[in-house]
Amino acid sequence: METEQVVQLRSTTRRIEATDADLARSEFTDVNLAGAVFTDVKLSSAVIENADLSNLHVHNANLAGLRIISADLRGASIVRSLMEGMTIDGIPVPELLAAYRLLNQ
Repeated sequence: METEQVVQLRSTTRRIEATDADLARSEFTDVNLAGAVFTDVKLSSAVIENADLSNLHVHNANLAGLRIISADLRGASIVRSLMEGMTIDGIPVPELLAAYRLLNQ
């Protein structure tokens, strides 16, 4: 069995390329990942806290069970996405959309 090794990077500027790598349980604190690209990654059960995600683009992602708490969503958009079971402040989004469309016929 392969022994887990810890790589520590402190106070450095580097570009990291990781392919076919298991980085589970990694921790990033006060790290700039601006412009980073994540393709075919597993972020299930990840925690993102105090993050600047402005201009973040998410394509073809499974966000089932996603919780967004105390976030600035101004200018955010959701397009061509499955929303069954999705709620905003406890109100089902499909019902909100149906009511909106009914009022704006």
